Amino acid sequence: MSDVAIEILSDHPCHLGEGPSYDGRTDTAWWFDIVECRLFEARLGEGSVAVHDLPFMGSVLAPIDDKRQLIASSDGLFVRDRQSGRLHLHTSLESDNPGTRSNDGRVHPAGALWIGTMSRSGENGAGSIYWFRDGELRRLFSDISIPNGICFSPDGRTGYFTDSRVNLFHRVPLDPDTGLPIGQPSVLYDHRGGEGGLDGAVVDAEGLIWNARWGASAVDVYTPEGDRVRTIRVPATRPSCPSFIGPDLDRLLVTTAWEGMSEDEKKADPNAGKTLVLDVHARGIPEPSVRISA
Repeated sequence: MSDVAIEILSDHPCHLGEGPSYDGRTDTAWWFDIVECRLFEARLGEGSVAVHDLPFMGSVLAPIDDKRQLIASSDGLFVRDRQSGRLHLHTSLESDNPGTRSNDGRVHPAGALWIGTMSRSGENGAGSIYWFRDGELRRLFSDISIPNGICFSPDGRTGYFTDSRVNLFHRVPLDPDTGLPIGQPSVLYDHRGGEGGLDGAVVDAEGLIWNARWGASAVDVYTPEGDRVRTIRVPATRPSCPSFIGPDLDRLLVTTAWEGMSEDEKKADPNAGKTLVLDVHARGIPEPSVRISA
C-alpha cells in the first residue's frame, strides 16, 4: 500500500477530520472534526486521545503562549484557555455572512494567521483567504470556493494555497516580516483533470510541500518549483491535511474524512475518518505562535 510505515493514531471516525497541528511544548497533536464540532487532543507520550466538544465548527488551532490557543471557527477567532478549555471571542470573521465558515489555515513564521472561509452549502466563489495578526484582519484573496493548502516556505518569503474546486496550487511572494503578499499569485502546480483534489498541505524543513490528495488515497510531495517528487499511498480514500509531529518532527499526522461517502463507499473504506501517522523520513518545522492583541 505504501513505502512508509503507517499506524492509526485515533480510530475515531471523523466526519471531516481537518486542521492538524503539533505543540512541541507539550508533545501534543491537535485536530478537528469540523462537521461534528469536535477538537481532538492527542498526548503522544501518554498515548491518550481526548475529545472536546465545541459550540461551533472549528478548523484551525494555533498556540498563542503557554496558557492560550487561538481557534479559527465558523463563529470567528476564539481564544481558548489551555487548562480549562474556556473560549472567548477575540475577532469576528465574516459575522455578516452566516452562510460561510472557516476552513484551512496556518500560521506564518512572522506570527500571522492565514485563514480561509467557504460556503457551508458549497456555493462557488463564496470564500476568501484572510491575514490576521495583532488584532488586525485583512482579506487577501476572494472568490475562492474551498480554500486549502495554506502553508509557507521556511524563510517566510513564499506562501502557498489552493482552491480545491479548481485544483490549481498557487504560490505568492511574501514579506517575511509580516506574512503579507508583495506580489500576485502564480500557478505552482496544475492538477486539473488529475485524480482526486488538492487539499491541506504543510512544508518541511527542506522547503518541500506535502499535500493531501482528497479522493485519491495519497499524500504528494512537491518542490518549491512545482515538481511532484514523491507520492505516498495511505489506507483511506479521503486524506485531508498533514502535519509534522513528535519531538523530532519526523512523523506525519494525516487527517481523513468520510464526508460525502455513501454507505457502500464507507464499507469499502474502513479507515475513512481515522487519523493516521506516517513514518516518512523527513523533518518538519515547529509551528509558530500566532500574535494577537491583548
